[in-house]
Amino acid sequence: MILAAGRGERMRPLTDTVPKPLLPVAGKPIVVHLIESLARAGLRELIINHAHLGGRIMEVLGDGRDYGVRIAYSHEAQGGLETGGGIHHALPLIDSDPFAVVNGDIWTDYPFERLPRAPAGLAHLVLVDNPAHHPHGDFALAGDRVRETGERRFTFSGIGVYTRALFAACRPGKFPLAPLLRDAMRRDAVSGEYYGGRWRDVGTPERLEELNRELTQGPPK
Repeated sequence: MILAAGRGERMRPLTDTVPKPLLPVAGKPIVVHLIESLARAGLRELIINHAHLGGRIMEVLGDGRDYGVRIAYSHEAQGGLETGGGIHHALPLIDSDPFAVVNGDIWTDYPFERLPRAPAGLAHLVLVDNPAHHPHGDFALAGDRVRETGERRFTFSGIGVYTRALFAACRPGKFPLAPLLRDAMRRDAVSGEYYGGRWRDVGTPERLEELNRELTQGPPK
């Protein structure tokens, strides 16, 4: 599943007319970079949720055949359902357990084939080094287990593998994902890995411009 329902407030005014996942990075929409990476890893049955300007996303990506995948869409009302609610709403469209979920506004060279087919617990998270805009990170790693706190904290990359059981007690509606993950961590039910490769959260016009420069001209010397 690719999460693409966010309004992209920090990206305004760009996202007033273009949904954030369709903003161009090195000549193609950021979500297309993700779709191509997922397809190379053999993940070809995709669900994309959408709300803000969702019709544009469906228009551009279609059924996915141009990218070697099959795409189904999970529509959310204007305003969206947040991450947890959006995943829960899409569960009827997802025919696997567990399933991978990726934020639609990241760029990365993470090899998606590395994701576990069966996480040891309710979820598996990919953690990365803390970017300058998020210096305190989100979670810590203790071996292959993710903890709420620890000596060294990392940033959640927006790449995860989840089981249906993680959402078993949830009701339809709008709710965040983080409280579900933290509750599972307290039960030692979240595994994780550190990825030290390239990863960017394209959350502001400045970070979008920086990534475009890096991919078209190379990193600054």
